[in-house]
Amino acid sequence: MDDFYDVFAGWARKTSLESALKRFKGRLTAKELDEFEAEYRSHLSGVINTGPPIIHGPREPWYAGPNESADTYWPALERYIRGDLSWPSDRVESLDGSSNKVIAYTPRPSESSWDAKGLVVGYVQSGKTTNFTAVIAKAADVGYKFIIVLSGIHNGLRKQTQERLDEQLHKLTPTKWKQLTNADDDFRAPAMQSTALLHVDDSGVILAVVKKNAAVLRRLDKWLQPAVKQRALTDVPTLIIDDEADQASVETRTINPLIRGIIEKLPKSTYIGYTATPFANILIDPAGGDLYPKDFILNLPEPKGYFGTEKIFGRDAVEGDEANGKDLDGSNMVRIIPDEDVDDVRPLGKTATATFIPSIPPTLENALDWFVLSTAARRARGDAGHSTMLIHTSVKTDIHRQFKGPLVAYVERLSKNWAADDASTKDRLRAQWKSETGKVPSSEFDLNSLEFDEVSTKIEDVLSACRIVIDNFRSDDRLDYSKAGQVAIAVGGNTLSRGLTLEGLTVSYFVRAAGAYDTLLQMARWFGFRPGYEDLPRIWMTEELRQWFRHLATVEREIRLDIERYESEDLTPTEFGVRIRTHPTLRITAKMGAAIPAYASYGGRRVQTRYFHTQDAEWLLHNKDAADGLVSRVRTKGIEGDVLDSGSVLFRDVDADDVLTFLADYNVHTDSPDLDAELITKYVVKQRRKSSLDKWNLAILAAEPGKDKGFVRLGGFDFGRIVRSQLKDDGVERADIKTLMSKDHRAVDFMPGTAARKLSEGALMDARDKDASVQRKGLLLVYPIDPLSEPLEQNKDSRKPLNAVEDVIGVALVFPGAADDTSPVAQTYVSVDLTDAEIESNQDELDELVGTESN
Repeated sequence: MDDFYDVFAGWARKTSLESALKRFKGRLTAKELDEFEAEYRSHLSGVINTGPPIIHGPREPWYAGPNESADTYWPALERYIRGDLSWPSDRVESLDGSSNKVIAYTPRPSESSWDAKGLVVGYVQSGKTTNFTAVIAKAADVGYKFIIVLSGIHNGLRKQTQERLDEQLHKLTPTKWKQLTNADDDFRAPAMQSTALLHVDDSGVILAVVKKNAAVLRRLDKWLQPAVKQRALTDVPTLIIDDEADQASVETRTINPLIRGIIEKLPKSTYIGYTATPFANILIDPAGGDLYPKDFILNLPEPKGYFGTEKIFGRDAVEGDEANGKDLDGSNMVRIIPDEDVDDVRPLGKTATATFIPSIPPTLENALDWFVLSTAARRARGDAGHSTMLIHTSVKTDIHRQFKGPLVAYVERLSKNWAADDASTKDRLRAQWKSETGKVPSSEFDLNSLEFDEVSTKIEDVLSACRIVIDNFRSDDRLDYSKAGQVAIAVGGNTLSRGLTLEGLTVSYFVRAAGAYDTLLQMARWFGFRPGYEDLPRIWMTEELRQWFRHLATVEREIRLDIERYESEDLTPTEFGVRIRTHPTLRITAKMGAAIPAYASYGGRRVQTRYFHTQDAEWLLHNKDAADGLVSRVRTKGIEGDVLDSGSVLFRDVDADDVLTFLADYNVHTDSPDLDAELITKYVVKQRRKSSLDKWNLAILAAEPGKDKGFVRLGGFDFGRIVRSQLKDDGVERADIKTLMSKDHRAVDFMPGTAARKLSEGALMDARDKDASVQRKGLLLVYPIDPLSEPLEQNKDSRKPLNAVEDVIGVALVFPGAADDTSPVAQTYVSVDLTDAEIESNQDELDELVGTESN
């Protein structure tokens, strides 16, 4: 019966479940039909309810997963990645689940006609190509007959993508693919006529991998025209994969109209953009018939073992983060380049470019030395793979060319000194090895530690193999990984800054600033996988760039949380735009499309102090006096606090006026706009008109008895001080503690801490809104912080003592309600303007069918 079920499931997939039940009625018993239906629904439910978050339009998901007996392309690819690539089962299952979900929300190929558009959001260098390869395989299995892959704007990326698809699709089922392009040739004038698409049947699929280049796209458009005239495309389900979909595809005068023109020629077209930087895509005007992802936006999970923005740079706290969580601090792999060294590797202004000759400043020397050491360490571990160093200081090709001489000279001098057994060279490298391995121990990644003497045995081989490669659109010498075990120091700009994988990238020296989120993230080629050498990658950059990347990690996290939240609330891409947090210096993208301010409401949110002027005694004492006055006023009104087991004191039903008076008096650091007393007051006033936030609970979050660091007296009570250390190397005149609250603190007035810590963020806020004792009440938390605040031993790599000159008072607020309520107050985000977006629904389709839709 299993084989017969596959036949039943195949028909249901091709048409519909209802059609399959009718078709097999009479061939199967009622019991068998019920069992088949239940099994099919179970598989479909598994696709829908597992895998990555997705927000989608009204189209019902239909794909219940691969059909082993009927499918060709995905089973072949799965065998390849399990066998040849040795992927572990959990990674294969993640790929299977995410690609299933993409297919489920594309149109069924048997539908009469459609124009679907979706977006898949991945991470930089995280395996997006593998995901869309799986999507292509499954699309071919369900009946898509024409696949177009738009692969970046550079030949290198197009060739790399073509070779990947050749390896993972064509070679696995060679008789099934009819290719219009190959690794050496982009789309030109294929022998196959487009009218042949009329005769494409189950015997094969046509594939073209093309650059987003005007001449190439015009040739493709021209090739399609005879098929349009002969209506040969009417029943040719077409999948268009746009790799790096935010590059050239959005708001360009030439490429965007050409892509849209090609789509318009295809009556059955599904366009899916893939990008790690979706800012431009989610700000496309949806009312303009453009490439806005109206049908779905899917958020790929971060793969296991992936080095991304957050893991390297850390990020700011958002909802659900724990106080002083080390996971948010990032790694200790970033080394700061001082301004004086930047001047040695990058010209000051355009006029200096023509005469600029770069030199090798101390930080670049350190980076080059570490590249040699880290590559030697990989060789000592038995890793003979490619090893690359990236030097990215300028977009100017003349600057790249000028680097070659100094770099060649440095490597030759290092090689000569090493061969001569120069004592100072050996001492320098030994000291660096000791210092760097102390900062990032191999034990953090379950790797074997190496002594310098073990590494030193491989240094001569590494130096002799090392090449200096200048890779830009003008250079003849390009990175080439066709030969095994390449060791390369690559200097470049745009050709190395998007899509193209730098194999075995271990060291990056990066000072090229960018003005926009997407450009900056795409230039960061150090993201990706580093199996077996996770302890060795290092990045040299300026402090400003480090801060920018940390901000971008926070932006990425919030975008993904928005997608998850909208999925849980059944919102579609045309009903609610994904928000993007703004930055005072960086643009989000050059293509702001239909962006409008997105006002952040306080409903359902928590806000907290993060930054402090620890050396300003007057500023600190003022806040201490404000907290003292608050507790005194509350006690004067007869509200006595309940002492909790944790040592905290809880005052219930405090008047909103007392809370607002305190907030107006409390000094907030200028880098904490969420805690603007004026904005909060406006919000509270609006809510009080709705009989909400009239009363607040006030908790003084003191230390547990015996764990305090002395006491601070507020309102006649002594409260034990808590510890909140600051981050190291913040680079500005402020103390950054990052996260003040723990998750259980926001439930301190209605739930034991042990119970609160077990709940998810969403469940905790739901519980708060449903609990009668705290409904419609705000929660104000006041934290007496130890001025010294030494960090825990395990956090000393990333944190240092607070060292304030007076007691520090931290403040947090928890607001009831939903984050999308109707009382917006502060603009720190933008989102797409959906005012004129056409919101599709199943009812619209039904109205059209019965002729009742109004004109």
